[in-house]
Formats: sequence, C-alpha cells, structure tokens
Amino acid sequence: MSPCAAHEHPFLVSASKNTLSDNLLSLWLSQDRIYASQAYPRFVGALIARIPFKPLVLSASASPDHSQNILKILVFALENIVREVGFFDDTAKRWQLDLSRWNERKGTRDYTAEMARISATGKLEEGLLFLWAMEKVYLDVWTTIRANLNLISGPPSALRSLAENWSTAEFAAFVDDLASLVDDIYRDLDDEAWILAEGVWSRVLELEVEFWPSPHEELQ
Repeated sequence: MSPCAAHEHPFLVSASKNTLSDNLLSLWLSQDRIYASQAYPRFVGALIARIPFKPLVLSASASPDHSQNILKILVFALENIVREVGFFDDTAKRWQLDLSRWNERKGTRDYTAEMARISATGKLEEGLLFLWAMEKVYLDVWTTIRANLNLISGPPSALRSLAENWSTAEFAAFVDDLASLVDDIYRDLDDEAWILAEGVWSRVLELEVEFWPSPHEELQ
C-alpha cells in the first residue's frame, strides 16, 4: 500500500480543511484513547521485556550500545504515552467531546491485536520498526494537517490543539531517534529481514487507513 493512501483518508482531508465535525473527532479520539491507554503500553512493555541486554544478539555486528539505546527510547515512549492520555482527557473536557458514547471500532480492534501479535511473536527489530512506522505516520499526517490549518483563519479548537500536539519538534526528534535506531539494527541484517520489514511497513499503513473513522460512522 502506498503511504499516500494513509494520508488521503477522508477523515484527514476533512481535518486539513477544518471541516471535521465534533462528533467524528470525538469518535476518533475515543479510539485513539483506547490505543494509547491500553494497547500502546502493553506493546512497548512487551518490547522492553525482550531487550537482550547482551552485545551481539540482534545481529552479527550489533553494537553493545543497542540494548541501552533501545531501553532509553522505549522508556521515553512509555513516559510520553502517560502524558498523552492525560492530554486526551483534558482536550475532551475542554472542548466538550463525549468519548464515552462510542464503542470500540473493528479498525481499533484489528490495530491493537496486531500490536499484541507482533510484540509477542515477532522479532524485536520488527517490533521497533512497527513502533517507528506508527509514529512516523502520525507525525507526517498531523504535521500536514497543522500546516493546512495554519492557512485557515479561525479560533482555537480541539482539532488545532491535536494537530499541534503531534507536530512538535520534540515528537519529530523522537521519531528521528527511532528511525536511527531501526536503521542501525537493520543495516547488517540479511535480505529476508528487509523483505519482512517491507511487510511490517505495509501492514501499518493498512491498519492506519482502517483506524481513521468514516463520516457515516458518526451517525451510528
């Protein structure tokens, strides 16, 4: 799947035009809260539990520094997701978005199930790649949305607040750190690992497309 498919979803197009309804935004935010408060901590925690803490385990030429670097980045991810859940709740309260009215969507269940699967049965490097791919897509789509919203005059809103949250320099630096780590680990792996990596990236794009709700869902 092309990255464009994940960026051109009607939800994101509407967000970029500042035409997204509060109902649809609250539906999406309720699903992202499930992802952030439940699936993400379990996913990252499972990856931490699998860090080898030994040199030369991930690949034949892995640096002994990989284990500590992986731990450092994953601990930051956990600390950040705790802040993120609080941010969701504060945003919903400030802008009167009712998150409790929505049931968990199939797209959310599929996403969280894949996170659980890859963190439990995939290789550690695949889990780290999966994490980077998730964060990279979010950074890119929300940076685009923020840039477009900045061209449209209007008062502060929940949508603008969310766009600012996922397009900060700090978040971009985190995604870059993840990319560097994944590049270092994959650099000396064999062709099969790279083929599997392409599958991980494609799967994340598929899940992202299904995770964004469609306009008709706000009527259900």
